[in-house]
Amino acid sequence: MFLTASSSQHVNHAQACFLPNGIKNGVGDTGTTCVSTQPTVAILGSGDFSKSLTIRLLCRGFHVVVGSRHPKLAAQSFPHVVDVTHHEDAVGKASVVFLAIRREHYAVLWDLKHLLEGKYLVDVSNNRRVNQYPESNAEYLASLLPNSIVVKGFNVISAWAMQQSCPKDASTQVFICSDSVEARRQIMELARQLNFQPVDMGALSSSRDIENMPIQLFPGWRGPVLAAVALSIFFFAYSFVRDIIHPYVKYKQSDFYKIPIEIVNRTLPTVAITLLALVYLAGQLAAAHQLYYGTKYRHFPHWLEGWLQSRKQMGLLSFFLAAVHVLYSLCLPMRRSERYLLLNTAYQQVHANVENAWNEEEVWRVEMYVSFGIMSLGLLSLLAITSIPSVYSMLNWREFSFIQSTLGYIALLIATFHGLLFGWKRAFEEEAYRFYLPPSFVVALALPVIVILGKVVILLPCVACKLHRIRRGMDSCQYRCQRLEPVGSAAHVSPERVTIM
Repeated sequence: MFLTASSSQHVNHAQACFLPNGIKNGVGDTGTTCVSTQPTVAILGSGDFSKSLTIRLLCRGFHVVVGSRHPKLAAQSFPHVVDVTHHEDAVGKASVVFLAIRREHYAVLWDLKHLLEGKYLVDVSNNRRVNQYPESNAEYLASLLPNSIVVKGFNVISAWAMQQSCPKDASTQVFICSDSVEARRQIMELARQLNFQPVDMGALSSSRDIENMPIQLFPGWRGPVLAAVALSIFFFAYSFVRDIIHPYVKYKQSDFYKIPIEIVNRTLPTVAITLLALVYLAGQLAAAHQLYYGTKYRHFPHWLEGWLQSRKQMGLLSFFLAAVHVLYSLCLPMRRSERYLLLNTAYQQVHANVENAWNEEEVWRVEMYVSFGIMSLGLLSLLAITSIPSVYSMLNWREFSFIQSTLGYIALLIATFHGLLFGWKRAFEEEAYRFYLPPSFVVALALPVIVILGKVVILLPCVACKLHRIRRGMDSCQYRCQRLEPVGSAAHVSPERVTIM
């Protein structure tokens, strides 16, 4: 095991401190104990990642030796307590060796082959593109050094994250894989001591997947972004047909100038509220699945499981589009076309000898419409802030669930009222149905209203009590009143904790 020691204190008592392969760290007698010293870890390579990893190791009480082709030059970039030497000396001083060099420089290891026998060789290399080579870097390294124990890990961590040498929480995941179970255990323990969260990925054959992780472009955002783009295209085309094509066809009126601002500004809120409704619709479908089968231990369908796992991204996209909608709305009075319309309206009132154009109903509608919009954006901002790791790590489960679930539904409800106040009576006016198409806000509010009604059904005592029993693990079928353990992916996806951010 690895010994954790403070960077500012030394352990004064005798203690067993075994490293891989039963090698004792430190010089002792023939007994079972040795004088406890700082564990030594070697790093081959003197680049940015090596420097950042060195700082992290020093902070956690490890002694670090760095191997470099030019040790005198490289020593200037490391703290003075770090032993910067040649590759041969560095390898000989440690049983765990981090390989922080690129694949094209693996040839330098050939001369160190005899020194690396039986030692843990942690490969942290990345590639420049997905599946750049026929085999992964770690598998290639294992073929070059068959007598070494190759471990793949730490490559998904950026140098910036490594420089956060003493974080308060271990929220950064480190993926570890190796053909040796003992090697995985040892390196995962090392990762925990460095305040990372290790994830066991199994055999070394998983190294290709680990190496592809850092160079994938927003893999978890693909589905939500595609959904947002598809909804944007649909609502933009819908508004374009109703508000641009219809006046041009029927009245020969050219309103194409409205495309950059007005049509876009009508698209943004409709997509935002639809995405927000989709976030909570996934949780309701999961609840319906559990109610139908009477248990929470049955696997969700793959499409629903993926939907549940992408709620955070969809919620953040909803917040982003809502914020941009606010900016567009603030810019509406600044347009020259708006000023022309205002002057024309004033001239028509003077020409018609209208002294007071005050409309009490319209004034109240706009005041409430703006107020509800501000409140919904404020709640969405709160949901977005609590998605920041440093913020949600300070909340307990109940606080986080209350904000993301209860306040999230309230945000959806207020946003729905915001849309209803915008439409007001137009949903019942015949001239509002252009090309027999209902107004955009009617289409946009259909799904949120369904989701809100679904939440009302779930809150009914008869449904809520049954769902509560199921989520406590009390199966209502043949395993009534019996606690079971979650199986498969159902254990990792919780519809009870409806997190959107």
